[in-house]
Amino acid sequence: MSAEPITEPVMTQQDPIDLLIAIEEASVAPIRPEYVEGTVIVPPQPDYNHSKGAVKLAVQFHTAGFELAGMGMGFRAAHKDGSTMSLVIPDFYVLRREPTELDESYLKAHKGWYPIDMIALIGEVTSTNHETDTGPKMRTYAAVGVPVYVLINRNTKTAHCYTDPILPGDDPTRAYYDDESKVDLGEPLPLPEPYPTLDTAPFRTR
Repeated sequence: MSAEPITEPVMTQQDPIDLLIAIEEASVAPIRPEYVEGTVIVPPQPDYNHSKGAVKLAVQFHTAGFELAGMGMGFRAAHKDGSTMSLVIPDFYVLRREPTELDESYLKAHKGWYPIDMIALIGEVTSTNHETDTGPKMRTYAAVGVPVYVLINRNTKTAHCYTDPILPGDDPTRAYYDDESKVDLGEPLPLPEPYPTLDTAPFRTR
């Protein structure tokens, strides 16, 4: 996609969930905005290669026996005071559990967003918004303790597996992953046990 993501800092006491709902309702075209580090992000529509590759990664997890691998659900991260920290829709993920009654109650209370602690592994595939996936989203996932972050960076033509999330202090914007594995797209990307090694060939460019 040639379009750039739209980002807008939020200077309001309005719950970001309600703000995203208002933005969706005001848009003529279908959009799926997210909220990360105090900024509303409206990603560009994914292109064919992005979508095809993300699906194939999710299928690899299913083939390896991870039936809770999926795509398309939105997740909410909260600050210690309970306020909304982030609202994200990852390209693919592996859940820790099927949604419980408590998770479904959370979904209803937060208007369509599941708790992010359901996630054991999270993955993003960059479009033109590669800075979002390599910066604010990565820090968010580390801050909330997502154990494994898989990043397909089509800008640098590399695949990454980040582990060992660390949050030094209380500021989520300073969070990071302490360990990284990196390969060129097209090469197998090793993941920590019990996950499979991922075939990144679907993202290899000719």
